[in-house]
This record gives sequence, C-alpha cells and structure tokens, in this order.
Amino acid sequence: MNNPFTRMTLILSILLCSFGVFSQSTIPLPAHSRLDYEQPRALFSALQLRYASVEADVYLVDGELLVGRNGNDLMQGRTLGNLYLEPFRLLSMRNGGQIYSETTSPVLLIVDIKTEAEATYQQLERTLGPYERFLTRFTPDSTELGAVTVIVSGNRSKELMEHQEERFSAYDGEFTDLTSSNVNPNFMPIISGDWSSVFDWRGSGNMPDEERQRLEAFSQLARDNDVKLRFVATPEIPPVWQELDNANVDLIEAERIDLLSQFLSQ
Repeated sequence: MNNPFTRMTLILSILLCSFGVFSQSTIPLPAHSRLDYEQPRALFSALQLRYASVEADVYLVDGELLVGRNGNDLMQGRTLGNLYLEPFRLLSMRNGGQIYSETTSPVLLIVDIKTEAEATYQQLERTLGPYERFLTRFTPDSTELGAVTVIVSGNRSKELMEHQEERFSAYDGEFTDLTSSNVNPNFMPIISGDWSSVFDWRGSGNMPDEERQRLEAFSQLARDNDVKLRFVATPEIPPVWQELDNANVDLIEAERIDLLSQFLSQ
C-alpha cells in the first residue's frame, strides 16, 4: 500500500461508498462506458449514472495490467486492480454481494487487451483469482453469476479460453459467431461488432427501413441465443441511440456518458 495512487483509489472508493452515491434508483441502464478510465472518476462516474457496463484497455507491463489508451498513457499504479477490481470488491461488500442495490444483475467489466493475447490473458486470470468471491465463474457448460462479469475483448486467444475447465472471464464474441450455429453463452455471453461494418446510416435523417430491419434481426438473434449485443463505435447522437433502444440492444456505448444517461433516463 506504499503506492500513493493505490491509497488515493482506495480512499476515494471508501468515501463514495460511505456517502451512498447509489442511494437513488439503481436499476442499471442498458449503457456501456467506452474508454471508461478517461472519465473524471474511473468506474464511479459510470456507476453514478447507472451504467450496466464499463470498459478498460489493458497492457501487460512487467507483470502488471496497466490501464490506458496507449503506451504513452500508462502510469505506475493505474492498474486494473486499483481502478476496477478493488473498488468493485468494496462495493459488493457494501451492497450484500452485488454492485447495484436493487438488482442482482452483474455489472460487466469489458477488458480490452492491447498486448500479446495469451500472456496478457494468463496474467488477467491470475489477477482475477483473489477477487473470485464477487466474480462470475464460467465452465464449458455452466455460468455461476457474480456481482461482476469480466469479458475479454481485443487481443484474445479463443483456443486457449475454450480449453479451460474454469474461468473468471468470458470471451467477447463477434458478429460471425452470432450468425453461426455454435453460440455458447457460457463461453461468449456477449457479441460485439463495429457499427460501420453493418450499417451505412450515421444518424442523419431517418434510418432506412432495410437497415432498421437488419438491426432488429441482429437483436432478435442475440436474444434467441441468450447473449447480449453491443455495437462498437456507434455515432453518439440521440437518433442512433433511439434506434438502438427501440431494437432492445443490450448495451449502447458512449464516451459522453452523461448525455447518454440523460437520454435513456427520459
């Protein structure tokens, strides 16, 4: 505990818990905080706005999982544990084993791996081990829900993860996985893909009927396979958010998390 950043993070976490920052309605919104660590308060800004999911980019550096947008953004002490896992632990203890007081639905922590896939993932699993009490646990045939579900995105080894008997994290699937016949929600409980790879519409004027039907079909297919759906790099404007919400897309992402929260709370 000699690192000043570690002390600061824990003090902030304890203070926020003590002041009851989640005393308002805490049913989470279908919202995902992209580049969450760049918010004024990593994790807590999103939780105060009732986000269901947050994202952290991680780099394996000298045995530690550092959080940042690129190599120049990394700082000693800004680890996945300090920014996310330890605060999650404190919140789950405060709220009787869950993050939001009014629901047992897990909060998603999407870990976007930026360094070599296998070595970083193996370190991630070692890092998650001490926090197993509040994490969702996966086997090839089952999912035991916890307060927080960790999803591995970015550089990831599908083969390595598939051959594990037990994991504290799950695989972030792709659109091609969703359209195949072998979607296993115990392995990939979420499907993510780039908006522009599927849609030309950017929010100007009405969404073309053909594209709206395609969006609704994607959403229905995800529900049929019991997985969540997330579109990456969507235009952050109300017309697009409205179409995503109308189609019951599980996670609508934003960097301007306050604006999305206001929209979804109307």
